[in-house]
Amino acid sequence: MAELGATPLIGFAGAPFTLASYLVEGGPSRNHEHTKALMYGDPALWSDLMGRLARITAAFLHAQVAAGAAAVQLFDSWVGALPASDYVGSVMPHSAAVLAAIGATGVPRIHFGVGTGELLALMGEAGAEVVGVDFRLPLDEAARRVGPGRSLQGNLDPAALFAPWEAVEARTRAVLDAGRAARGHVFNLGHGVIPETDPDVLTRVVDLVHAASAG
Repeated sequence: MAELGATPLIGFAGAPFTLASYLVEGGPSRNHEHTKALMYGDPALWSDLMGRLARITAAFLHAQVAAGAAAVQLFDSWVGALPASDYVGSVMPHSAAVLAAIGATGVPRIHFGVGTGELLALMGEAGAEVVGVDFRLPLDEAARRVGPGRSLQGNLDPAALFAPWEAVEARTRAVLDAGRAARGHVFNLGHGVIPETDPDVLTRVVDLVHAASAG
């Protein structure tokens, strides 16, 4: 941490549902059929698996905070594959347990998922101060769904970084404008950086966000 100086470090961990999906499917999955079959067919085993993963994830994030992480993000890559009823009954309690376990550290908590436009309000209720929004939903609409009590993170489309700079700049400013509808807004991409992305474009986006947000 000493090498970072004043630069904050964000801790990171997969959420219980996403970890369970990787374990059950053996890798990424389009339909998560084996994961859902376990969740629907053996609720007791599913709950035990999710509980164990929640405890492991909480311990992992605690270790990152102890090492100096200034905030943590719980990343649920695959939870957008679920309807709200399944999320509430089979997933949300375990994500909430992770976030609650980290709450005592006092660091800000971010909860992000992919394809979760219909779950945003519930993900906010799970306990994080910041709800991450992928690039599929405008931030002003996300703010309406999440409600006034939480900030948002997001949500420039990573593919937009391959466009000419004029288009990148326009889309970045549009994200900043939409983010003003939220209590607070942490600018970010609406998913991970595509490996082929030009680092210089990322630098220009960061500089633009800093300049537009100054004062």
